Amino acid sequence: MKVVAFNGSARKDGNTAILIKRVLKELEKEGVEVELIQLAGQKIQGCIACRKCFSAKNKRCAVTDDLINDYIAKMLEADGIILGSPTYFADCTIQIKALIERAGMVARANDQMFKRKIGAAVIAVRRAGAIHAFDTINHFFTISQMITVGSSYWNIGIGREIGEVDKDEEGIDTMITLGKNMAWLMHKICLR
Repeated sequence: MKVVAFNGSARKDGNTAILIKRVLKELEKEGVEVELIQLAGQKIQGCIACRKCFSAKNKRCAVTDDLINDYIAKMLEADGIILGSPTYFADCTIQIKALIERAGMVARANDQMFKRKIGAAVIAVRRAGAIHAFDTINHFFTISQMITVGSSYWNIGIGREIGEVDKDEEGIDTMITLGKNMAWLMHKICLR
């Protein structure tokens, strides 16, 4: 069993990464292989609506000047996908949104290739707007026919400066519970 996680923050090891790593730690405890990919510093563009993925049906995006096709392949290989983002103007970052747009179109063009994978959103926030960012990612999971994992609260942690999310006890507990719930679900449905 494997989970691939994407940190969509502009800060490589900031609050979003801290939250994701809390989830991954719980997954590792349960024997799940994990990988964290940080999108910081990468030039990633959104879908250009060329629809070439629908004619090619090769599980790849026609845009090839960034790493999105590598990420789509990792998502396809994994049993679970975590998408993490800080909250920027009440939504997720452009990097996560670009990944969602392009991976989502490729998945739809290729017989819903993420269908029945397990998905979890992780959101870092300073004050407000986290629920909209959380919803954006969960909408990707649901339209992709994925199974979303819940926790003891919405999957958010509060903090602005790097490391401040560690002071959000409820947020950290939410991530720990999320990791445990994701591992439990994976053991129930991933019979590999």
